[in-house]
Amino acid sequence: MSSPAAVRQRGPKDKKRPTTPNPEVAPERDYDAISKGKKDLQPKKKNAEWDYKIAITIITILAFVTRFWGISHPSQVVFDEVHFGKFASYYLQRTYFFDVHPPFGKLLFAFAGWLVGYKGEFLFENIGDSYITNKVPYVAYRSMPAMMGALTVPTVFMIMWDSGYSLPACVTAAGLLLFDNAHIGQTRLILLDATLIFFMALSVLSYIRFYKLRHVPFSRKWWKWLLLTGVCLSCVISTKYVGVFTFFSIGVPVMIDLWDLMDINRRQGALSLPEFGKHFAARAVGLIIIPFFLYLFWFQVHFSILTRSGPGDDFMSPEFQETLSDNIMTLQSVGIEYFDTITMRHKDTKVYLHSHPDRYPLRYDDGRISSQGQQVTGYPHNDTNNHWQILPSKQLPSTEGQRVKVGDVVRLRHLVTDTILMSHDVASPYYPTNQEFTTANAEDAAGQHYNNTLFEIRVDNVKSGQDFKTMSSHFKLVHFPTKVAMWTHTSPLPDWAYKQAEINGNKNVQQASNIWYVDDIPSLPAESERNKKEVRKVKHVPFLKKYFELQRAMFFHNNALTSSHPYSSFPISWPFLLRGVSFWTNNDTREQIYFLGNPVGWWLASSLLAVFAGIIGADQLALRRGMDALDDRTRSRLYNSTGFFFLTWAAHYIPFYIMGRQLFLHHYLPAHLASALVTGALIEFIFNIEPVDPDSPPPPPSASGAPAVKGHRRTPSKPVRERVATQSLMGSWIACGVVLAAVFWCFLFFAPLTYGKPGLTVEQVVARKWLAYDLHFAK
Repeated sequence: MSSPAAVRQRGPKDKKRPTTPNPEVAPERDYDAISKGKKDLQPKKKNAEWDYKIAITIITILAFVTRFWGISHPSQVVFDEVHFGKFASYYLQRTYFFDVHPPFGKLLFAFAGWLVGYKGEFLFENIGDSYITNKVPYVAYRSMPAMMGALTVPTVFMIMWDSGYSLPACVTAAGLLLFDNAHIGQTRLILLDATLIFFMALSVLSYIRFYKLRHVPFSRKWWKWLLLTGVCLSCVISTKYVGVFTFFSIGVPVMIDLWDLMDINRRQGALSLPEFGKHFAARAVGLIIIPFFLYLFWFQVHFSILTRSGPGDDFMSPEFQETLSDNIMTLQSVGIEYFDTITMRHKDTKVYLHSHPDRYPLRYDDGRISSQGQQVTGYPHNDTNNHWQILPSKQLPSTEGQRVKVGDVVRLRHLVTDTILMSHDVASPYYPTNQEFTTANAEDAAGQHYNNTLFEIRVDNVKSGQDFKTMSSHFKLVHFPTKVAMWTHTSPLPDWAYKQAEINGNKNVQQASNIWYVDDIPSLPAESERNKKEVRKVKHVPFLKKYFELQRAMFFHNNALTSSHPYSSFPISWPFLLRGVSFWTNNDTREQIYFLGNPVGWWLASSLLAVFAGIIGADQLALRRGMDALDDRTRSRLYNSTGFFFLTWAAHYIPFYIMGRQLFLHHYLPAHLASALVTGALIEFIFNIEPVDPDSPPPPPSASGAPAVKGHRRTPSKPVRERVATQSLMGSWIACGVVLAAVFWCFLFFAPLTYGKPGLTVEQVVARKWLAYDLHFAK
């Protein structure tokens, strides 16, 4: 797989060969002459390619019709529109929110709302909420992905066209996307996948056009398509992080191309190291550096717009939150003094640090013995058993007005039971590797357990000596002798602890879930000077610091999306379309939107992927045995062009097998686009055999008199494909017609589930349960 493109533009060795099964497909400029400085820049062949232009025009019109037809229905919130519509509203309100996806796709939705003058009053809270009642310009929102979904279809056609394939192959590949129910359904709603897939297709097209100009490096067009490839790649990864798969699928042929440029025996002549350095630097700038800076740019726009406090505050550090206006946590923070009574809450689970007179049982269910100390648990409700007095670890000159500082070693007294918080080297109830948290009476706390009652207040990225405050100081309470951090989790303890949360000592101090904050100071009088809030200015934090903090939070929470979902699925089921996703249902009208691909199109594409792998394996086996079944041109296109499409499919599909997060059928859509390209290419390979060029000279004989093939022995006879060659496209057109007729029929059959209308009877729904699809039976 040395290149993604077919051989429409060849080097000196092949410039007389026809480049496609129809030699009149495309005009070509003499790029070899251009590279040698000659002035004859006229096309080699004069042909307007009117058949291709008519076909792409018709396909584009049909793509817009299928994507925009009935786009105003339903006039209710559908499936994940609750998320991405809400994010667009937050942008328009300039309210900070948190999401695991980069900002580019969501910014496009906000831009669509801004264009029609919408202010973002509606927050898309629930599936089924009415857009009409809430006066939401939802058609404008949906038009953005619908337009990109429609433009993806001619982009696929152009990928095939620029790769040198015949018209039937181009129509087949584009037709599989044109009438695919999954692509239509996903691009008619306020979702990110249309943006992701459109720019993925543009990335492939741009790289193919860049590669075709390899014989005129550093020309204006060469730079244009290199930079456009980088820009499109940046837009892909700026929409969803799975865009990195597109980087890989293009990065592999780029690396192979650079490896070929290093070859001192390359037929165009050896490159000097400075010349190779220019090629490497150009690709590094165009495909890595510029895309990265453009990726950063969208985050800068994200931060510049979201300047007000909002629901995303809790995901960020107090320092970050201080950059937002009207932040409640920052406004309500109060300095903490020694001997204050405080309540502490866990940042993630929001439980209070709690204790009560009950003790740990002598034995746990697994037979381990506990210390039988007083229970320390996490409790979700405000209660006097949540009150702790913060004490110094050593005597202070005064008992009043002494501020607690970050980095101080303190003790915590439980007021109701008059005991001191402690941890020791005893296994916790649920985690044998973690330490038990309990309390000690005043006598033991002053004597044998004194060291076990010492805890350090540690705040990440904050220097010791700064004031320790309520709300804004997110801290880790680290046991001073053993260096474990106080931690809790969501699994409740048994009945002996009233189903409350376990508190234990986590040996992994760096774990992000060790964070706590002081929620309140119950002992602080309302008239205290400390309760008088001073006006705080919004702080400035450098962009890169905010960016890296947000990146860490996004990756952490994305990997944490491991909970089950009724419509999640495994990657092994996607190519076979074993199940879909219920998006929306209206019981009154029996209408429903069920996300499902076109079964005929998906099964055909999946089958031909296996056929392609079989063809490659058979060809390699034949070559090993000295049999040459393919001519050089066909093999070059099969390995380079179709191989590139197959690589793109694999790069967008196989990585999902190692992901632990929730996965859905829509994750396969980029890979399905690549499989459509493979299908179009194989329709040509199977049904349209490339003719022999009568003007091309026979291969030079080897010493034994047989044609020489590097690395293989060859017989004097012609390859099989050359012996049975035909110039007719009739076979390809028949195959194209049969495939598209079947795909079109299947599209119409499932269209009511794609467009959400008309409503179906129970019998009609049953007829569409081909593979036990979990369709909804409206009452």
